[in-house]
Amino acid sequence: MSFENTGRDWCAAMVLVALAPAAWGGAAVSVPQPGALLPLEHAVALAQQHDPWLVGNRLAQQSVEAASVAAGALPDPKVAVGFMNLPTDTFDFNQEPMTQFSVGLSQSFPRGSSLKLRRQQLALQAEQYPLQRQERLARIEVMVSELWLELYKTRGSIALIDQNRVHFEQLVDVAMSSYAAAVRRMRQQDVIRAELELTRLADRLTVLEERGQTLAQDLGKWLGESGSAGFGAAGAGIPGLGRALPDTALRDPRWVESGAPPDRQLLGQYLLGHPAIAMLDKKIEATGTGIDLARQKYKPEWGVAASYGYRDDDPTGARRADFFSVGVTLDVPLFTANRQDRELQAAVADAESVKSEKWLALRDMVAAFESARAQYRTLGERQRLYRQRLLPQMHQQAEAALSAYTSAEGDFAEVARARIAELSALIDALGIDVERQKVIARLNYFFVHRDPGAATVADGPRTEP
Repeated sequence: MSFENTGRDWCAAMVLVALAPAAWGGAAVSVPQPGALLPLEHAVALAQQHDPWLVGNRLAQQSVEAASVAAGALPDPKVAVGFMNLPTDTFDFNQEPMTQFSVGLSQSFPRGSSLKLRRQQLALQAEQYPLQRQERLARIEVMVSELWLELYKTRGSIALIDQNRVHFEQLVDVAMSSYAAAVRRMRQQDVIRAELELTRLADRLTVLEERGQTLAQDLGKWLGESGSAGFGAAGAGIPGLGRALPDTALRDPRWVESGAPPDRQLLGQYLLGHPAIAMLDKKIEATGTGIDLARQKYKPEWGVAASYGYRDDDPTGARRADFFSVGVTLDVPLFTANRQDRELQAAVADAESVKSEKWLALRDMVAAFESARAQYRTLGERQRLYRQRLLPQMHQQAEAALSAYTSAEGDFAEVARARIAELSALIDALGIDVERQKVIARLNYFFVHRDPGAATVADGPRTEP
């Protein structure tokens, strides 16, 4: 046996060891689990518990509720005390018969039902806040889930590259040893190519690690001090995997899993129960009360005043009668063109503007749901394609390239390309799995319906971040 054949066989055996893929089940992407990642549901709960926006919103509701009680109260009565008709020559209280000491009391009454309507308007505004908190909780769930899943994908990609990097390192050793042994088929450019691919993997790892640290810091901002205490300055406590990718279920799959797209009108009716739309309904009710409030300005404002005037005896000792006065005042809205009419017009326009805001929000929500539904279905098809066909084919391609090289019919560069392509396909498959979970989180946002008890997370005691 010649040295050349012996060297080639030795080289092929080493390449076979170096490039043989890890056992692959064909059903899902197998990701190494080097560390411990905070559970997704735990991360969402911490973010919802430590969101300062929820605290501010609850305090704003308390402010509006207190203002609504105050708005329903009558204005404070006014007391007037004074001396009337004092003579300026002597300032003697009993010199003139018109001189008196007067005590008066007056009370005004706002127009029509203004007090009741103003209180009702503020109460309706206060009812928007629990819905805002419920919508905020749902939005936090989406944002934190997307951060968590993106971090999972980044760390999963790092783990896959780390798992396969040893094979590329062995490939460099094989190439250098084969080239040094003067195997005919091993050229210097094959050595350079093997080293280049290893360098590219190192660069890819650096980029992914930097992104993982950034994502860990972004996630730590949501979790508060208690949730991020173990992260370290760069979020070092989060960025492991330690668990399989969570398979989040759709809250209402009938709108997504059906073959035909849902009817837009029925979908719109369904989404009317979403907190983001329900709080606009409350806003519409409040602006409708504002129209009634503007109409009250066509009615007069009333006032009642009463006073008692005390007079001293005259200089001869004769008693003088005291005075009592009572009266009613009202304004008469006669010139309404530039005030009341305009205020009513402004209130009507404001109400119509909020109605337009509601229908625009509903239209955008329907469009966003349909887009997410289409993404969900497309990603499901890609997921099946990768698991059933593409990953097995990439595996077969890598083995075929290796077999061709072993039998002296293939090229070393083709073996390296096939191995890199298989690794990239595994990372792409992981990305599809993660992206599908992100879309499920976005779809579940639309399935949140108005529930008076759903905002209790925002109303309970919490540790301030």
